[in-house]
Order: sequence, then structure tokens, then C-alpha cells
Amino acid sequence: MTMRERIANGELFTDMCEGLPEERLKAKELAFDFNHIRPSDVEKRLELLHQMFGSIGENCWIEPPINICYGSNVFIGDFFYANVNLTLIDDFKISIGNGVLAGPNVTIAVTGHPVHPELRKNGEMYALAVTIEDHVWIGSGAIICPGVTIGKNSVIGAGSVVTKSIPANVIAVGNPCKVLREITDRDREYYYKNRKAE
Repeated sequence: MTMRERIANGELFTDMCEGLPEERLKAKELAFDFNHIRPSDVEKRLELLHQMFGSIGENCWIEPPINICYGSNVFIGDFFYANVNLTLIDDFKISIGNGVLAGPNVTIAVTGHPVHPELRKNGEMYALAVTIEDHVWIGSGAIICPGVTIGKNSVIGAGSVVTKSIPANVIAVGNPCKVLREITDRDREYYYKNRKAE
């Protein structure tokens, strides 16, 4: 079995062969260029976004700096917005739906290491796909861990560590992240605490 097949099967792998280091270097060069473009050079920023990712939809905007491993394993829908310091550890697939918002310092990581030191003595790791469904809002400083799916319309509170999948239409917070409550019609009427949407 090739290393790439091991990655796709969620098995332990190392990443220093089969052209993987070269692919990571290419991604880091693109991210470096993106992070150092003048803010006014919008066309160049958008051009680089299309080179950095497996796919990216319409009307997307990512504030630099961004950190990526490969970029080519990231698939982004339309109307995605990410604030500064987005980190995407994409040794395997990260799928981001339409209308997703990410606050500053969000990390999405598909990769982890075994707990037992004997199983990671040569840098062994595993990768499990992450899916962020449509219209999710990820608060500042949240960390999304390997294998997680966040359901449509859900909100992840700032600073949360998401170790398990979160259903659709809920607010989830904490470390580890847990469902706080469902999103209701009251949330349509009040946008923040007792502040009414006019």
C-alpha cells in the first residue's frame, strides 16, 4: 500500500516520501506569497487563492496571514470568509460549504498523532477528513480536530475545541465542545443577547 493510500484509509503514515514534501513546499510558497501581497492588490490575492486550494467558490475572502500544509486537499464553497490567522492542516480532505464564516485564529486540522510514543517514534500520524457544512460560523480561536463534521447552520463558540461532530442548527461551545442549545426563532429576532434586529 502506498503512503497516499494509507492516508486515504485513515491508517498511520509518514510524510517524507512520494512527493509529499515537495507538495508541501509548493503550498507554503503560495501561502508566503499570499501573505505578503499588498492589501490593495485584490486581483493577485484572488488569483493566488485559486492556486492554493483544491477548489474555491465565488465571492470568497481570506484575510492574511494563512497557514496551510498542502492546500490542494481543501475544497471551499461560495461566500466563504475567514479572518486573520486561518490554519488548515490538510494532510487529507477539508470540505467547507457555502456561506461559512471563520473568526480570527481558527485551526482546522485533519491530522493527529498516536498517543503511545512507540507508535509515533518516526513521526507517524493519521488523517481523518473534516467537513464544515453550509452556513456554519466558527468563532475566534476555535480548533476543529480530525474526523469532525459540523452540521449546517451551526455556530461554534470562540475558543472551542471540537473533538466530536456537531449536529446542524445548534450553538456549541467549550473544551471539549458540546451543544449548548438549538438555534431558534428568537435568534432571528435578537441578533445578540437582548439586541433586537430592526
